[in-house]
Amino acid sequence: MAALAEEQTEVAVKLEPEGPPTLLPPQAGDGAGEGGGGTTNSGPNGGGGNVAAASSAGGDGGTPKPSVAVSAVAPAGAAPVPATAPEASAPHDRQTLLAVLQFLRQSNLREAEEALRREARLLEEAVAGSGAPGEADSAGAETASALLSRVTASAPGPSAPDPPVSGASGSAAVSGLATGSVAPGKVGSVSVEDQPDVSAVLSAYSQQGDPTMYEEYYSGLKHFIECSLDCHRAELSQLFYPLFVHMYLELVYNQHENEAKSFFEKFHGDQECYYQDDLRVLSSLTKKEHMKGNETMLDFRTSKFVLRISRDSYQLLKRHLQEKQNNQIWNIVQEHLYIDIFDGMPRSKQQIDAMVGSLAGEAKREANKSKVFFGLLKEPEIEVPLDDEDEEGENEEGKPKKKKPKKDSIGSKSKKQDPNAPPQNRIPLPELKDSDKLDKIMNMKETTKRVRLGPDCLPSICFYTFLNAYQGLTAVDVTDDSSLIAGGFADSTVRVWSVTPKKLRSVKQAADLSLIDKESDDVLERIMDEKTASELKILYGHSGPVYGASFSPDRNYLLSSSEDGTVRLWSLQTFTCLVGYKGHNYPVWDTQFSPYGYYFVSGGHDRVARLWATDHYQPLRIFAGHLADVNCTRFHPNSNYVATGSADRTVRLWDVLNGNCVRIFTGHKGPIHSLTFSPNGRFLATGATDGRVLLWDIGHGLMVGELKGHTDTVCSLRFSRDGEILASGSMDNTVRLWDAVKAFEDVETDDFTTATGHINLPENSQELLLGTYMTKSTPVVHLHFTRRNLVLAAGAYSPQ
Repeated sequence: MAALAEEQTEVAVKLEPEGPPTLLPPQAGDGAGEGGGGTTNSGPNGGGGNVAAASSAGGDGGTPKPSVAVSAVAPAGAAPVPATAPEASAPHDRQTLLAVLQFLRQSNLREAEEALRREARLLEEAVAGSGAPGEADSAGAETASALLSRVTASAPGPSAPDPPVSGASGSAAVSGLATGSVAPGKVGSVSVEDQPDVSAVLSAYSQQGDPTMYEEYYSGLKHFIECSLDCHRAELSQLFYPLFVHMYLELVYNQHENEAKSFFEKFHGDQECYYQDDLRVLSSLTKKEHMKGNETMLDFRTSKFVLRISRDSYQLLKRHLQEKQNNQIWNIVQEHLYIDIFDGMPRSKQQIDAMVGSLAGEAKREANKSKVFFGLLKEPEIEVPLDDEDEEGENEEGKPKKKKPKKDSIGSKSKKQDPNAPPQNRIPLPELKDSDKLDKIMNMKETTKRVRLGPDCLPSICFYTFLNAYQGLTAVDVTDDSSLIAGGFADSTVRVWSVTPKKLRSVKQAADLSLIDKESDDVLERIMDEKTASELKILYGHSGPVYGASFSPDRNYLLSSSEDGTVRLWSLQTFTCLVGYKGHNYPVWDTQFSPYGYYFVSGGHDRVARLWATDHYQPLRIFAGHLADVNCTRFHPNSNYVATGSADRTVRLWDVLNGNCVRIFTGHKGPIHSLTFSPNGRFLATGATDGRVLLWDIGHGLMVGELKGHTDTVCSLRFSRDGEILASGSMDNTVRLWDAVKAFEDVETDDFTTATGHINLPENSQELLLGTYMTKSTPVVHLHFTRRNLVLAAGAYSPQ
């Protein structure tokens, strides 16, 4: 494909010896940084929990096996350090001391190290890490402190791994966290697997207090928080849920089943209502054996629960736990929670409730600090020929006059560069074909006839109801020019309808094509076989329900994703399957083409989203970080970013260039099922099973609005072509229209709000709701705005 140039300044397209060009692999160790004041996070999801990997092209032609491992590169000449077995005879205290010395050495605290060594009367050669700086594994302070916490936390026992501090070899290797040589200052190699090593994950629960005291510890903390000042109570109440979970799991792991059951029954009613589904899963874990291989359990253990608390509230908590000498709770806070401390006023209950609810707490403030290029790319300059027939056809004299300024405004819009836009060549995009240019001209002509929507001018809604859809409608998509509609069904078929008088035709057979004059003007018409003309085409190939469908911008291709773990690319010229992309091992819930074509994204039950190119059978990027299924995926209008909505109740924004997670949005209280970007690329709207639609400012990484009204899952969201109206479709059989201009006009994005997350959402859903349109008994699966701002909605009639 000509789209991928060989020389790029920022994104060089790496030409591989065998196989087509692809995007560069992501940089290692680029995760989002840690926020200040919290405990260091060194688990597999450390630093924002985003791991991206590029798979190698080529291979054996079978199912691609993308590697999801990010590894830092060793400096030249550095020999890898073998992870030697720890000294069997070394007592626990000595190992702890060695770990502390190792940490001091790597932090360049020479004086403290010397003083400690003299005091402990340790010989120079006995200290781990005393080799030359080039040979030592300097995995950074983070890894060493994590090592220290593991050494002190895990009591020797059958399930606890030995602390990985080498004795006689004279160098420390941190096995399980980082092995091999790592460049100074970089975090070591972190390997992500589908399931973390269960014994290592559970070992933290081997340290235990008196099981009969757990209820007393929890009750004591609960009493303290409930009796604290109002301003601190709301913030400290966030501790209840993560502490409850970890204390319960600790009791179960240590086989105190009766105490665990009693603890659960006594306190599970105190938790917030939006954690009920998680608690239901938790209540089924009643024996140690149940914990092994349980995804929910591993999620809680491997990802630190993030709490955002003001410094005053944190000091109050710390003082209380130290006075009471409540080590059990303090250990859990340090081991399993990440407390993101900010300076300033504590947040109110309402402010906290708006942001919490996800599987791993809130997002760290650091996770939303990186710069995002949310502006639109410059449109190519295309001359729009004036259509005389259209002008003559209109009786109104003012019509042609109105048209010209509109045309000029379109032209001038494309000449100005958006200051927030990414560089034009940041990622390689396909070049425009002649057919694309013709389509753009048609689009511009349609734009001149577009209805300007607003509170006083609402769009008409045309609803496509799928009747007798006994196969079960599971996905719908409409082409950009609204000429075709595709449905994915539970019987594993994909059906394509023409919604214009023009019927669907396939290309003629090869023998007939050879007779056609290739130079004739209407060659594209002649190659079509009139005998095959029909309003409906059925595509067979999947072996499971089809959950996602997406047309390419040029209407030549259709993508479908299925429970069978594949994404298929279909030709709309021949109505046959061209490629089956095999990368996901589990059902693929959604897929979507880039607005520029060529690239597409998919997300599924394996908790990752993958970025593909149509001419590569392996993914170019793997976006890993969600803690549950990726339910929906969307490309940003400039194609440089991908948004994913997950059953872990978070939305993430990923950078296509390097695979990094650049935004984490928390606030939904249920799995997310719909996403849409505003046409200007600045805002994101998300819908979930909680029936709420949340609005986000991408540049500042803040929630800026909440639209309440739906009573069931919001399955579809779309902005009008000019961004004035947001349409939402739900399982409650309604389409609702919201005033997007008003929702975004009073957005507070001052520095204080951005820094602390003190968001104040106005309760103005009823003012923003412009209209509610009910269907008889049809859940709204899909919404689409035509180029003239007519709303098309689709769903399958479900008799009561």
